[in-house]
Amino acid sequence: MAVNITPAPGRTRVRHKVVAMTMVLGAILYLDRVTISVTRPYVARDLNLTATQMGYVFSAFYFAYALFEIPTGWWADRMGTRRVLTRIVCWWSAFTVLTGVAFGFASMVTIRFLFGAGEAGALPTVARTFSRWFPRHERGRAQGTFFMSMHLAGGLTPILVTALLAYFNWRTLFAMFGSLGFVWAVAWHRWFRDSPAEHRRVGAAERELIESGLAADTGHALDATEWKRLLWNRTVVCLCLMYFTQAFGGTFYVTWLPTYLATRGLTGMTAGILAGLPLILSSAADLLGGFTTDAAVRRFGLRLGRITVGGGALAAAGLFTIAGAFAESPVLGAVLIALGGGSSNFLLGAAWGSCVDIGGRRSGAVSAAMNTSGQVGAILSPILVAQVVSRFSQWSAPLYVTGVLFLLGSLCWVWVDPTKPVSD
Repeated sequence: MAVNITPAPGRTRVRHKVVAMTMVLGAILYLDRVTISVTRPYVARDLNLTATQMGYVFSAFYFAYALFEIPTGWWADRMGTRRVLTRIVCWWSAFTVLTGVAFGFASMVTIRFLFGAGEAGALPTVARTFSRWFPRHERGRAQGTFFMSMHLAGGLTPILVTALLAYFNWRTLFAMFGSLGFVWAVAWHRWFRDSPAEHRRVGAAERELIESGLAADTGHALDATEWKRLLWNRTVVCLCLMYFTQAFGGTFYVTWLPTYLATRGLTGMTAGILAGLPLILSSAADLLGGFTTDAAVRRFGLRLGRITVGGGALAAAGLFTIAGAFAESPVLGAVLIALGGGSSNFLLGAAWGSCVDIGGRRSGAVSAAMNTSGQVGAILSPILVAQVVSRFSQWSAPLYVTGVLFLLGSLCWVWVDPTKPVSD
């Protein structure tokens, strides 16, 4: 139950500090997640792991992440994001540190599974935080800024890890990076409050601005969750199907893209830059897409403001990706594919903003359902891409599949209506 506190004097912008805190969180999240892919050769060498065993190590994370996403999002709805996000970060940080003490295949798979279980729910919990701290017309930019920090960190992590490996071994790096999460968790728990009404530094004007745009989004969801009604809501189903296609394509960029570039004769620094280009463009697309959907909401209304940005972004991603597969120039093809990756992430502000719009007090559960669908796409993507290449004997084939999936995902936005809460 919210505690009424006398508002601080003057104009305040505490909600912007909330975004700043989540940006640091997003950077740490991707730092801890991506490090193992960069240190893979050293991990495999020291633990005597085959390529297939390393594949199971990677998959263990995604499987646990998908398995625990919805339960953790539901927990955040009931308990509040201050406590739940603190637990999430402490949990995944502990298993980041423990990754460095793995002694074999079984221990590494177990640790990475538990790491994924701990990290699950982080994104829905952040979305739930924004539902309490931001009026609807600012949620897209808040989500976009958060995702920008994640993708920018993901793009810079390989450079950072490569540089540090000259001075530290991989076990030490996991201990160092895992420790950062504990520092953040302590700062978050001490400073953050579940609602502006509970925070002493929120001024009257800021509190009025936030609360006037929350509608029914206040309080914790303490009553029973009608899961059947929530998960079979038309908008929720369409968001889940859309996000499956988005994550399927996004996983291709961070798994098989370097291999595809090599088959087109791109190697060395050129290949490295082009392989990282989708994430670099995505960091800009995250922020710009968030501001764009909020501007569109103000101009065209909530529904058009979300679906035009979300559907348009996926349609552009599909066209860019297919065009990249047709391009005769390898560099031009790689640039077009990267533009497809950036376009696919342009929708994140609209997608996660829609979850908050319709979720209200159950924003954590709704956004967790969407993200779980995305994780299913992420799990299947590497496997299906390999099978498609094997079946058609050409690397352009999975690009066509990815592009078509993007286009189908864009159609899902036609049936998304963020003006109708799941409780209606």
